[in-house]
Amino acid sequence: MKVMIVGSGGREHTLGWTLARSFEGRDFYFVPGNGGTITIGHNIEYINNYDDMTKFAKEKGIDLTVVGPEKPLVSGIVDKFREEGLRIFGPTREAAQLEGSKVFAKELMRDARVPTANFEVFDDFNGAKNYIEKIKCPFVIKADGLAGGKGVFVCMNVGEGVRALELVMLEKKFGSSGDKVVIEDCLTGQEVSVLALVSGDRVLPFLPSQDHKRIFDEDRGPNTGGMGAYSPVPFMRKGELVAVKEKIFLPTVKELLRRGIEYNGVLYAGLMITSRGPMVLEFNVRFGDPESQAIFPLLEDDFLELLFKTLDGELPDKINWSGKSAVAVVVASNGYPDHYETGF
Repeated sequence: MKVMIVGSGGREHTLGWTLARSFEGRDFYFVPGNGGTITIGHNIEYINNYDDMTKFAKEKGIDLTVVGPEKPLVSGIVDKFREEGLRIFGPTREAAQLEGSKVFAKELMRDARVPTANFEVFDDFNGAKNYIEKIKCPFVIKADGLAGGKGVFVCMNVGEGVRALELVMLEKKFGSSGDKVVIEDCLTGQEVSVLALVSGDRVLPFLPSQDHKRIFDEDRGPNTGGMGAYSPVPFMRKGELVAVKEKIFLPTVKELLRRGIEYNGVLYAGLMITSRGPMVLEFNVRFGDPESQAIFPLLEDDFLELLFKTLDGELPDKINWSGKSAVAVVVASNGYPDHYETGF
């Protein structure tokens, strides 16, 4: 059994480690991989486009490709592999808009009546600036497109909001991802991540986890891609987990199907557990990082088998977990997420 994993982070190391755990006889290729993945399989650092990836997959007889990061999914790697008759785990480009466009995701949630913050969409700086001068503080500004987990600004006053709009829309800190912004109410409560395997209209959630977005203790400093995580989440009640499946995941995938979009892969709901129940902050279309590093050590089932069952529309009724707890710790270069050194 040959498996190719696309990506270079801690998530990809975790995916490989989990896939390799069940039994020997699996050969792993990481594109490009990192210093940890080389202990599991082969790092392929010379491939840098989808044509070369599909060619490599055919030459090596890869049985399954698993995509770690969001950017390849949003840009259509799954569509490319499928066209070439190759098996790949992840949503198509069209389905990946749930992460690739905050505007698409928020409008879909509104149509599906998924609980989320009230919002408005703007494509011009002055219109957005005029709006935040009239609304209640705090509020949240989000770049529409991909921003590496750093395109969300929780603004405590109008001045912070104007500065965020300048960074996103005028200075183009995130390039074309800032052509549009979503401005939404700031939800309060505990933030929780729930990942789920999705196959058409069937959903199978993982254990919940909680990651920590801000760089410093006590939720100070700017947002990051994630500064660590733990799982499971002790304060999340069973009824809330049922509500996440019934009121968030299922309406979302059914609304996608109504629009002619079939979702197949993993869907990640970033939630705020509010006094009104779980509400969606954002959707991601891939395994969370660092969440996956805290969730997968607790998995008792054969992960590769779960992935194939997702692709084949044969999701089981439940996933078996160890009953233990796990913590992922992140070490970051000084200055992250703004200006920081790498490579040392």
